[in-house]
Amino acid sequence: MSGRLRVFLGAAPGVGKTYAMLAEGRRLRDDEDLDVVVGLVETYGRRGTEHQLGDLPVLPRRTVGHRGTTLTELDVDALLARRPQLALVDELAHTNAPGGRHPKRWQDVRELLDAGVDVATTVNIQHLESLNDVVEQITGVAQRERIPDEVVRAADRIELVDLSPQALRTRMAQGAIYPPDRIDVALDHYFRAGNLGALRELALLWLADRVEEELADYRARHGIRAPWETKERIVVALNGAPQGEHLIRRGARTATRVHGDLIGVHVRPDDGATVHEPPALAGQRALLHELHGGYIEVDGNDAARALVDFAHAESATQILLGPTSRSRLRELVSGSVINRVIRLAGPIDVRVVPPPQPGLLAVPPAPRRRRPAAVPPRRRRLAWLAGPAATAALAWALSPLRDSLALPGALLCLLLAVAATARLGGLLPAAASTAAGALAADYFFTAPWHSLAVTRGADLAALLLFLAVAGIIAHLIDGLTRRSQQADRARAEAAVLARLAGAAVESGARAVPDLVADLRQVFGLEGAVILVRTGRLWRPAAASGTALPQRPEEASLAVDLGPDAVLALRGPALTEQDTRLLGPYVTQLRLARERERLAAQAAAAETLAHTDALHTALLEAVGQDLRAPLAALRREAADLPGPPGRRIVAEVRRMERLVADLLDLDRLRAGEQPVLLRPTALAPVLAAALAALPALPAEQGGEQRDVRLALPDGLPPVLADAGLLERALAVVLAGAGRPALVDAGAVAGRIHLRVRAPGPAADGTGLTVARGFVEAMNGELTVEPAPTGGTAYTLDLARAPA
Repeated sequence: MSGRLRVFLGAAPGVGKTYAMLAEGRRLRDDEDLDVVVGLVETYGRRGTEHQLGDLPVLPRRTVGHRGTTLTELDVDALLARRPQLALVDELAHTNAPGGRHPKRWQDVRELLDAGVDVATTVNIQHLESLNDVVEQITGVAQRERIPDEVVRAADRIELVDLSPQALRTRMAQGAIYPPDRIDVALDHYFRAGNLGALRELALLWLADRVEEELADYRARHGIRAPWETKERIVVALNGAPQGEHLIRRGARTATRVHGDLIGVHVRPDDGATVHEPPALAGQRALLHELHGGYIEVDGNDAARALVDFAHAESATQILLGPTSRSRLRELVSGSVINRVIRLAGPIDVRVVPPPQPGLLAVPPAPRRRRPAAVPPRRRRLAWLAGPAATAALAWALSPLRDSLALPGALLCLLLAVAATARLGGLLPAAASTAAGALAADYFFTAPWHSLAVTRGADLAALLLFLAVAGIIAHLIDGLTRRSQQADRARAEAAVLARLAGAAVESGARAVPDLVADLRQVFGLEGAVILVRTGRLWRPAAASGTALPQRPEEASLAVDLGPDAVLALRGPALTEQDTRLLGPYVTQLRLARERERLAAQAAAAETLAHTDALHTALLEAVGQDLRAPLAALRREAADLPGPPGRRIVAEVRRMERLVADLLDLDRLRAGEQPVLLRPTALAPVLAAALAALPALPAEQGGEQRDVRLALPDGLPPVLADAGLLERALAVVLAGAGRPALVDAGAVAGRIHLRVRAPGPAADGTGLTVARGFVEAMNGELTVEPAPTGGTAYTLDLARAPA
């Protein structure tokens, strides 16, 4: 009987995998009286892990010689001879030293399992073979020790040892994971908050996939076909129709609300014929990728059956369909795909999403001035064909009644035909109908009959009057059509402006892309894209459509959106009314981009605040750790006779002051220590700074205070914190050469305090601390060569108000 494997999985080193494994071993030994043996555990000097190891029995390791070095490995033979009920073996992905029975530790563990020994072990997510390249891309660190995923997936139990990125970085800063000399490098590289968050998400997703596999196996073993709604999966049916983009966006919004998966499915016929891909499908694939959805193509002659079979296989919970494009006749002959999907779907929800309302998404073109009202081409062609013919046919139908109806009555009836033609096709087809009506009336209703000759003046006057009245009616109907189109345009513009007013308060990652998509649909463009300049290249920041300009020069219209950003449009030329409506869109895009910029700055500021907090915690920890050894070193050095002891004491005190200055500077930058700016005289502060300087050893001159003061009389006070200014001056004077000259003077409403000293400029941490203290008082410390040789240190301080 094989043993059982239990894996403690971690997202990164230091989360507590070994600690959790040892704690579980102790619990099983104490509570369930199991025989637990530690085969191999790496504590890395961590006090918590060593304490948890406690009195657990530990088997001796096997020693291996390799290239003149003695290495220790897991002793598999000793464990097999001991045959405990549970063996604790750390670091499952470890590579064994050459010469062992197996090249990998997971192979040692497999041998123990085959022998019937239960094993508890640990592994980090970065060692899994399937995630190795992803982890390297995230962290920039290649992992040489890898383990096949199936080894870990085959475990009887996997426990994720989870720790938030901030908590893990705090542990690192406190020295609970790595020694002090590795902490800064680790925090700035592998243990960055973004890296840890991504690794944590990888671990959770990998574990969720493993749980999903177990659930799928269970359903397959028990013959369960009905989907279990453990997670929302939304399948969007795509056939390449233009409304597919609307379907995808609706599905993405639903998936985001319920934290589900979005999958787009296109069914290809498998009859062997070559079928060209619909043009809109490429753009829909790109949109799915942009919205973090998947795209699948399946083959099948029965589109409904293929779609539902895929949905069942993926345990989908919803299927989104667009409205049918089939005519009613074709539906009667071939059936309705939507109805078949509903019948076959069973427990899966089927939603038929209506197309977007054109009145809400598209603005009709504005009527052109001094030109006939625009009419849809289909109606115009019908009016040209049917208008004159119907008018002539009406005259022929009325001709048997010419004795009772007469010419005036016939012309009145023909005016109705002209009005109907004007309403159907506009002014020009109405003019043609008018001409046809006049000729038909002359032919059928004026003597001599069935000729175009007019012999009576009254008949000629009636025909001319008909032409005038028909023209006036057609013109009035055309005007009414123009007014109706203007009203439709005004309603559409109002709807667009209302959408923009709502979008003004929208924020988030989708604000700019949604605005670009709306803009393209409103103006009926082929493509719209925001191009951002990066060096000499333009890259798209948000796009909609298929024909996208790659540079502003390729666009039909390019609008500036601010520094290095352009809105590029491709499609029909915009009218004056369209350009006026485009203005609010441009304004909203600029505001949305500004919100994105401010959000990015806020995120960067938050990251910087976290980094500052970690630096503060690290400095506090380092300061606490350094104070005790420095104090001990100072006490020991005080007992040494002669100059060496005094020199060591002086250096130790300098280091103690430097540590205290660093801690205070960090508190100042974090806002934890107030800066009290008051009118301060320079002479007393300089005297206190000189008094704080330590004496030099005798071989270096004996006196540190070889400093000459040349402060002018009546020097105004400065606006400064006396304590900080004294410490800054003490640091500068301690690092300057000897002899030093200190003078001061008023320059452009400020006070310049200069320290001139021979030799090169002082460098190191002390000068950084002094500069930080001066900047905290709204001043500036500059270091530059002095005109007379040596170095000049200038403190630029604010002058106190009178």
